Amino acid sequence: MSSPSRRGLLQGLGALALLPAAVRAADAPPNILFILADDMGWADLGVYGARDFATPHLDGLAAQGIRFTQGYANSAVCSATRFGLITGRYQYRLRGGLEEPIAGAGDQLGLPPEHPTLPSLLKARGYRTALFGKWHLGALPKFGPLKSGYDEFFGNTGGAVDYFTHKAGVAEQLPSDLFEGEVRVDKAGYYTDLIAEHGQAFLRRQTAAQPFLLSLHFTAPHWPWEGPGDGAVSRRLRSLNHTDGGSLKTYGEIVAALDAAVGRVLATLEAQGLAQNTLVVFTSDNGGERFSNTWPFSGQKSELLEGGIRVPTLLRWPARVKPGQVSDQVLISMDWLPTLLAAAGGAPDPAYPSDGANLLPQILGQAPAVTRKLFWRYKANAQRAVRDGDWKYFQTAGNEFLFNLAQDSRERANLAEREPGRLAQLRADWQAWNAGMLPITDDVRTYKISGKVQADRPGN
Repeated sequence: MSSPSRRGLLQGLGALALLPAAVRAADAPPNILFILADDMGWADLGVYGARDFATPHLDGLAAQGIRFTQGYANSAVCSATRFGLITGRYQYRLRGGLEEPIAGAGDQLGLPPEHPTLPSLLKARGYRTALFGKWHLGALPKFGPLKSGYDEFFGNTGGAVDYFTHKAGVAEQLPSDLFEGEVRVDKAGYYTDLIAEHGQAFLRRQTAAQPFLLSLHFTAPHWPWEGPGDGAVSRRLRSLNHTDGGSLKTYGEIVAALDAAVGRVLATLEAQGLAQNTLVVFTSDNGGERFSNTWPFSGQKSELLEGGIRVPTLLRWPARVKPGQVSDQVLISMDWLPTLLAAAGGAPDPAYPSDGANLLPQILGQAPAVTRKLFWRYKANAQRAVRDGDWKYFQTAGNEFLFNLAQDSRERANLAEREPGRLAQLRADWQAWNAGMLPITDDVRTYKISGKVQADRPGN
């Protein structure tokens, strides 16, 4: 005969087993699936206003969780934002983060392996970590995902690759910029699909026994302008940044392929029984370029106007987050490190305090939205920006602007003369913040959309 205490223990365990999965999952650290698009415009998803093509899987993700209306990238260009995302700090604190973007296989700039990162901090908490897709935080052998907290890596180390050849250029003798771990490999297939396939294979190896961070960093919809059926286009390119190519139709095919790839990954997550306690984030590294839709904002990639830095941002966590929400909470790439660490029961390394905010209470509905003060700078056209509440200070090529984003999201009504005191305060705030960052020197690279490339952009 069992003792009363033993009977009570067994009854308690039995009752626990009968609890809904959502209740049990709420006590366990979540899996994290972080999906990053490349150069996606604000309105390139149906839920943000896309009209020319459909994104049913990402729209469905939005319906199952939270769609943020004021999500920002740390920069208007790719590698700079990725520094902010992985470290949880302003990228301007690291020399490699000054680059706009890092370019060149022989570049000696990158993310120092000793710097704590989102994957390394989660790994220390028992997470399995994997990155499939774009790294762009420094070239091998000095830098790389396996040196900065990831257990597994498949993808490209630089900024852009052809979707079919997986090369960082078009010269016949160039090797592919595709790696398994730190070994260069050749793979056949459309790159968006290859990234998704590796993500699916990883998920099929996971169980509820160990939490994981799966980073899927797609290159879509970054140029070159090649949809899944454009192998012939790939063979006749003269440059990856082919200014004589692309169309709205092709762009739609690139985005649709990304949406379908995400859909397959989410279906695998569901089939593995892991969806309930997996926190899924989808966002972009900066605003769109050329064929993207940034309406109602002005500006694009390489510009600190809203179209260059405000990005689609979605979150789903069935165990903890109610579906069908729309949030006006202002957030930025570097917020994800403290927020996701908090969800996992951890915190940033105190020796490397985060510049981001832990927004888990806002995501869980436990606290109201908080006002943010965020800063940006960009070397091209000497751009500066501050967002403080609804107000934004913006400077470009020596011209100063003051916008009330709540009333003028298109940034057309310059209130600088009407609000001189507010203008002066935000300018001073930016200068004080900038004094604590590394200086932008002559050797820092920058990317600019010139009038030689786009007819709607002035200058050289």
